[in-house]
Amino acid sequence: MTKAKSVYVCTQCGADSPKWIGKCPACGAWNTYVEEFIAKSPTQSQSPLHGYEVSKSKPLPLSEIQTGDEIRLDMSDGELNRVLGGGLVPGSLVLIGGEPGIGKSTLVLQTALNLKNCKTLYVSGEESAKQLKLRAERLGEARADCLIVCETSLEQIFVHIKNVQPDIVIIDSIQTIFTELTESSPGSISQVRECSAAILKFAKETGTPVLLIGHINKEGSIAGPKVLEHIVDTVLQFEGDQHYMYRILRNIKNRFGSTAELGIYEMRQNGLREVSNPSELLLTQNHEGLSGVAIASAIEGVRPFLIETQALVSTAAYGTPQRSATGFDIRRMNMLLAVLEKRAGFKLIQKDVFLNIAGGLKVNDPAIDLPVISAVLSSSLDVTIEREVCMCGEIGLSGEIRPINRIEQRILEAEKLGFQRIILPKNNLKGFDGRKLNIRIVEVRRVEEAFRELFG
Repeated sequence: MTKAKSVYVCTQCGADSPKWIGKCPACGAWNTYVEEFIAKSPTQSQSPLHGYEVSKSKPLPLSEIQTGDEIRLDMSDGELNRVLGGGLVPGSLVLIGGEPGIGKSTLVLQTALNLKNCKTLYVSGEESAKQLKLRAERLGEARADCLIVCETSLEQIFVHIKNVQPDIVIIDSIQTIFTELTESSPGSISQVRECSAAILKFAKETGTPVLLIGHINKEGSIAGPKVLEHIVDTVLQFEGDQHYMYRILRNIKNRFGSTAELGIYEMRQNGLREVSNPSELLLTQNHEGLSGVAIASAIEGVRPFLIETQALVSTAAYGTPQRSATGFDIRRMNMLLAVLEKRAGFKLIQKDVFLNIAGGLKVNDPAIDLPVISAVLSSSLDVTIEREVCMCGEIGLSGEIRPINRIEQRILEAEKLGFQRIILPKNNLKGFDGRKLNIRIVEVRRVEEAFRELFG
């Protein structure tokens, strides 16, 4: 019996080495080499795609290549269609990643059950058929054209696909699938690489779209080799807090559309519900008389929505002030507190500051800097901000309010929700005529001007 040969493979770039090394010479990453066992290269008869071979293509000049509108499959989900760029492209390979229990399997199963006149093959490598049946009953009516198979062997999966001839294939998850052509265990670098490459070849040659579910590691990136994200056409990140009801489907990579789109869902007992207007759900209906609440006009992807920024400032009980932020970068909050103390003259060095973005969202938009310091100052002074006022603006270290992007969308969203006044950076409305709008626009240059507008 021949001894199995092993090599060390970089999990970031896929480079291999006969021995373990600390730093990858190809990509420069540290401690990314893992040992993998390799086998002989498969012959044509051993290929798991045997029976799908087509004639070889020939090179063509660009002038002879025919183009036209790409035909897309309607997923019966407005948020998912938006993130995909208008629908699912035939022959595309889509990877959906997210934390355990966030709702990845619920999302794809609910989508499969809602598809009309479309035969779907759901390949489950983690759950039994009975578990999927119970989940399908909770989500809605089970459809006859949604077929379930529990299988982890790639060769057997292609046999089922050849017999069923589905319109869409869903694999849950890619880390549980293995091929007999590789001797390593399922979920290893070589298994994920070989299986995903074979699935990609099947999708491109047959024109069948495939949805893959992927696990993530402790760093938050998709587990497995980095080449997995390179070979797929679309990478979607399903994120959110398990203790809150809202989920965000974020587009990280898309060869057939924009990566600036995102979809918002609400997790309910009977599945995920599309949130077409997140602003109305993220705003508390009545916060009149409460200090420490400021309404921010934020942008996530290309979608504007208004959210509540909540702050609580209290005297430090143990002499050492605490700084805590939920849904916001704690380092940026410390910088804003330093600007508030240095430029505006408000002493917060002996006070605890707690910040929270309502709804469990994580917002990275720098335009919510002005609502953050306004909420902090409102709580410190115990003065209420009027409920008809919203604001947006990036704060610089010298206390100036810097211009932000997509200002027209922010104003129109605030007007649509009935706000009467919006505070914006100075000279951020060049070429925009807001005289016909039913909202008063207040332009400020520094934080002191914004505070005088809010608190008098």
